[in-house]
Amino acid sequence: MIAFLIYLITIAGIYGIMSLSLSLQYGQTGLVNFGQVVFFMMGAYVTAGLTSVLGWPIIVGAIAGIIAAALLGMLMALPIGDLKQDYWAIATLVVAELVRVIFLNTNFGDPYVGASYGVSDIPSPLYNVIPHHLYGYFYLALVLACVVLCYALVVWACRSPFGRLLKSVREGGDEVARALGKDVRRARISSLVLGGAIAGLGGVLYAHFVGFIAPKYFLPLETFLVWGMVIVGGSGNHLGALCGAVIIQAIYNATRFFDLPAELAALRMVAIGLLIILVILYMPKGLVPERRRRYGGRHAER
Repeated sequence: MIAFLIYLITIAGIYGIMSLSLSLQYGQTGLVNFGQVVFFMMGAYVTAGLTSVLGWPIIVGAIAGIIAAALLGMLMALPIGDLKQDYWAIATLVVAELVRVIFLNTNFGDPYVGASYGVSDIPSPLYNVIPHHLYGYFYLALVLACVVLCYALVVWACRSPFGRLLKSVREGGDEVARALGKDVRRARISSLVLGGAIAGLGGVLYAHFVGFIAPKYFLPLETFLVWGMVIVGGSGNHLGALCGAVIIQAIYNATRFFDLPAELAALRMVAIGLLIILVILYMPKGLVPERRRRYGGRHAER
C-alpha cells in the first residue's frame, strides 16, 4: 500500500507539472494545445539521450531537456502564432505527431537504441548515494519540490503584467489586446515557450523515474489525459489543475493496485471519460473554479 501510494503521488506530481503547463497555455492564455505531450517527450528524450547514451551528468541532461522543450515551443509557435484557435489546435497536434514519428524512426548511434526500441538504462539521480529502501521517498520529495517550484512560477507569472496580457488574449481575443497596443503574437509565443519548459521538466522527471522511454509512451492519449486533469480540476485555476492530476492518475492507476481483470481494467478510460462529462455538465468551471480578481477598488476581491 505504501509503495503504491509513493508511486501514485510521484506520477501524479509529474503529470501535475504537465497540467500546470497546460493550465498556463489554455487556462490563462486560451491556447487550445492538442500537442502538449510533445514537450513532455522532448524533455524526456533529450535527457535520456545525453545521460544514458552519452554518459553526461544528470543535471546537464535535465537542463538540456528543459531548454530543448522551450525551444521546441518557440519553433512550434513561430509559424502558427497568428492562427485562430481551431487552426492552432490542429497545428499543435500535427507537430506533436511529427516529432513522435521522428523519434520512432531515429536510432541513437546503435540500431537497438532509440527508434521503436526506446532508450533504456536511464540513470536516476543520487541512486548510489541514497539507500535503496529510501529512494522512493527521495524521488517523491524531488518531484514535489519541482511541483511547488513550477506552481510558484506559474502563479507569479499570471499575477504579473505579462499574466494580465495573457488573460486579455483569453478573455477578449486578439482585438482587445491589440487595441491596447499589445503584441498578441509575442504573448502567445511566450506562453508556449514557458509552458513548454515546464512540461519539459515533467518529461525529465518522468524519464529518470521510469528508467526507460519509447515513442509509444507519448501518444496523443497522454495529451487528452492532461486535458482531462485541467477540465476536472478547473480551467484557469492552477491549484485545480494539480487536484485534477491527482484524481485522474488515481483512477488511471487504481487497476494496478486492486489487480482487476483485464476487462475491468480497460474500463478505466471509460470512467475517466464519464467523470469529464459529469464535470462539464454539472460543474463546468471544474472542482476548483477560477477565482476572479477585481482591480481598482479598496476592497478588491480575489
